[in-house]
Amino acid sequence: MIIDCHGHYTTAPKALEEWRNRQIAGIKDPSAMPRASELKISDDDLCETIQSNQLRLMTERGSDLTLFSPRASFMAHHIGDFNVSSTWAAICNELCFRVSQLFPDHFVPVAMLPQSPGVDPKTCIPELEKCIKEYGNVGINLNPDPSGGHWNSPPLSDRHWYSIYEKMVEYDIPAMIHVSTSCNACFHTTGAHYLNADTTAFMQCLTSDLFKDFPTLRFLIPHGGGAVPYHWGRFRGLAQELKKPLLSEHLLNNIFFDTCVYHQPGIDLLNTVIPVKNVLFASEMIGAVRGIDPETGHYYDDTKRYIEASKILSAGDRQQIYEGNARRVFPRLDARLKAKGL
Repeated sequence: MIIDCHGHYTTAPKALEEWRNRQIAGIKDPSAMPRASELKISDDDLCETIQSNQLRLMTERGSDLTLFSPRASFMAHHIGDFNVSSTWAAICNELCFRVSQLFPDHFVPVAMLPQSPGVDPKTCIPELEKCIKEYGNVGINLNPDPSGGHWNSPPLSDRHWYSIYEKMVEYDIPAMIHVSTSCNACFHTTGAHYLNADTTAFMQCLTSDLFKDFPTLRFLIPHGGGAVPYHWGRFRGLAQELKKPLLSEHLLNNIFFDTCVYHQPGIDLLNTVIPVKNVLFASEMIGAVRGIDPETGHYYDDTKRYIEASKILSAGDRQQIYEGNARRVFPRLDARLKAKGL
């Protein structure tokens, strides 16, 4: 089985964006604030967007299952207050759940949280629990910077986040560390803010002893880990200067990386530097980079081609990256698949 651990509902029906625009307008004019019940999206609408987009490409590219969460750039936790974020997260999570019900063999939901700048993360727990208990979500997306590019939240190692971590440990779920839209003109959302955040999250963990407090906590750092694999020597050296254990002991039992790296040399570097046990297959298809690479004639985000073309990986390595590691990092996914006899 080929499991794509990083999928977002980037093709949701237009009605979702229209409702969100009304919600944003309602922040300044409360009389214009729409009710959640005013959003009307039918199962046929959902099927049309999935069948003509994600499912079509999964079939063409040869992947079987996608872990599916709301569109990352639409989370926009910096917009409005907690009530705005809470309503928006609930709507987006429900849509991903409905997709998983309509296409149970191909999509499994992962939740966004109703984070809001300056608000205690424990306010996210009701939505997290609902998604786990009622929707069967197998993981969450955690935004380390709800401000949208201003980085005024404490680092991930701070006790500020511990209420979320305690629930992650209780339900045995991992978190993909994923920021949202940048509202800081210095940081392009997908080209800078995302990759900066991947690197920053890793360094926040490196400088701390977070995983001594939470030995079973698991973070998935997307986009190939940002700058981390490319600068692995720098991070090893910094850990040494800080009197931390070797990275293999300090972080690699808890931190994992996906394969959303959009060229062959990048994938080869990732798989040369990072142990196979820490790499999970992903494509983030129809996401940040949607075009065709003129050097290859194939879509940049068709990442399975890079894994298949690798001269570094054995057949066993590929099986771990495609399936084994995802089932280990997402135990609820593994249980779900085993219940189906897979």
